[in-house]
Amino acid sequence: MIEYKIVSFYKFFNIKFPEILKNIILKEFKKNSILGTLILSQEGINGMLSGKEQNLYNIINFLIQNFNLKMQDFKSLNSSKKPFHRLRIKIKDEIISLGKPKSSNPNKNVGKYLQPHEWNALLEMEDVILIDTRNYYETSIGTFKNSIIPNMSNFKDFPKFVDSLSEYKNKNIAMFCTGGIRCEKASSYMIEQGFKNVFHLKGGIINYLRQIKEKISKWQGECFVFDNRVTVKHDLSPGAYKMCHACNEPLSLSDIKSPKFKEGVYCHKCFGKLNKKQIERLSERQKQMDLAKKRGKVHLGV
Repeated sequence: MIEYKIVSFYKFFNIKFPEILKNIILKEFKKNSILGTLILSQEGINGMLSGKEQNLYNIINFLIQNFNLKMQDFKSLNSSKKPFHRLRIKIKDEIISLGKPKSSNPNKNVGKYLQPHEWNALLEMEDVILIDTRNYYETSIGTFKNSIIPNMSNFKDFPKFVDSLSEYKNKNIAMFCTGGIRCEKASSYMIEQGFKNVFHLKGGIINYLRQIKEKISKWQGECFVFDNRVTVKHDLSPGAYKMCHACNEPLSLSDIKSPKFKEGVYCHKCFGKLNKKQIERLSERQKQMDLAKKRGKVHLGV
């Protein structure tokens, strides 16, 4: 079985000219046949990449030598599924958007980082407000016990959710997300809004699952990831979920058995919401993907 290497990382630090850095990075990534997504902004860098082990090692060294990154900023794992089929480097106003670029600055203020073993200890304490900062479709798959679920469709909804927490400004606030970037950004925003005791899980859920044994884990369910694996189990192996190519919602095994599911075209969550042209386009894409698979190739419509 082929094993694919994946590296994820992010770092908040000031970048004056991300447009110039994009061309430098793109050249190095192409030379090493790197696939995945990298986001650059004036507030930092955020990436999830895949490639051959030696090539990824070259890229990690390149980023450490040329940017404000350290070895501990990189999280790596293996996957039996090819996680990416193309390379995308984007320049954005924020590496993770709250929709209010000037209302938070992780390069200035962030909450207190907690390592996974410290996180378990905090969750044992009373009077802790535990907040899942991820989107609703992620939280529906798995979360920490007793978490408050904001029911957001986008991270930009988080400031509105914070408005409902004014009575908790002196409480212990503990936040988490998939890899740490959203809860770090969220902690900066909450400090700016006057919250006093803000904590966030260092390295996010993925780091927690890597370090904490399942028998003492406080995590329940699977974890959604933003690549072709869709979800991962507690041991970080690919989970049981698939992705609907029409609405981008994760689907369980029971969802796939629904009569309202058609591979690559629609699921029970978007059934009846697509027009004729959309169904025809998605059906044709799925047809081309199936043909490419028979030829042993990958269709980039994935």
